[in-house]
Amino acid sequence: MRLTCVNENGESALSRPVYIALMTLAAPLAMMTPVQAQEAPAAAEAAPAAPAEAAPAAGQMTQEQIAAFNQAVTDFTAGQQAQQAGDNAAATAKYEAALPAIRTAVQAQPANIDNVNFLANALYADAAAQGAQGQMDKVIALYGESLPHWRKVVEAKPTDAASRNILAGILIQLGNQKLGAKDMTGADPYYKEAVTLARKSVAENAADKTNKNILLSALIGASQTANDEALRKEALDMGKAMMADGTIDAINKPSIEVMSGQKAG
Repeated sequence: MRLTCVNENGESALSRPVYIALMTLAAPLAMMTPVQAQEAPAAAEAAPAAPAEAAPAAGQMTQEQIAAFNQAVTDFTAGQQAQQAGDNAAATAKYEAALPAIRTAVQAQPANIDNVNFLANALYADAAAQGAQGQMDKVIALYGESLPHWRKVVEAKPTDAASRNILAGILIQLGNQKLGAKDMTGADPYYKEAVTLARKSVAENAADKTNKNILLSALIGASQTANDEALRKEALDMGKAMMADGTIDAINKPSIEVMSGQKAG
């Protein structure tokens, strides 16, 4: 991913590459290190700015929006630093300060996939920091807001396994929330979408432990909502095999133990 800075005409000016780390279900955190927003090239700086009182053209941003977006990059970076240092309260404050300007940039330029990716990651990082503080209602709300943005990123970047796995993980968490509220009808589509995404990741790299555990989580969820014995058997067989070879995550192990009768339900 490249984080997008914008010049005075609302045009994109790409900065150095920014990367996110692969999410695991046990520790859902997207780590980004965006660089400080850069000045626009001289040629762009020389272009005449729109009058202050005029509304921006479609796909453009006002000078105020551009300044706010560039400040959001700085705030997001500070939030990452605080989160890495274990200060989740400071991290959420910085993320919440950054999010309005990033949302505005995406609204102004919805086809700019770099900014969409930035918003998806900012929401995801905020959710992780909120979760570390026990604010689970906020986590679910942030996951829900991020969902269409992650879908858009995955659609635009079909070979990006990291983003695909993050999307699958979010879908599983949203499904779990619905299932916990006994809304099986509401949970089922989330799990099914996650299964489809996770199958693709496993097909690409079947030896990857993260890929396998995301698929297993999705199958466990779907087996509880779809009333499909084949899905239940697939989840159980896969879980048993992963318990045997030691690749199962702690988050999935109790469910497989209950399903297999190795642990009282």
